[in-house]
Amino acid sequence: MFRAFLKVADRCSVCGEEFHHHRADDLPAYLVVVVVGHLIVGFLLLVESTQWLSYWAEIAIFVPLTLLFALALLQPMKGAVVALQWHLGMEGFGAAKLARRSGR
Repeated sequence: MFRAFLKVADRCSVCGEEFHHHRADDLPAYLVVVVVGHLIVGFLLLVESTQWLSYWAEIAIFVPLTLLFALALLQPMKGAVVALQWHLGMEGFGAAKLARRSGR
């Protein structure tokens, strides 16, 4: 689905479905912030409530962990948003589906 880290290919290499219609914009980033924020804040509150680590150790652990989670989830989240747009027929995908069904 991707030709670069976050650049969606113009079409599927297997079936030829066109992806150039997608308009994911900032939604994947917002979703990643929500998911990663809930995970990291939950872990951080757990560590703070039990006082396992010093502040410097928390910074050394949670800042890289936040970056790692965000980078790991960004591409799958964008793929999920494009797939949702395709499934719902949004942003030009609907016209492409109708054209396929009518044999154009």
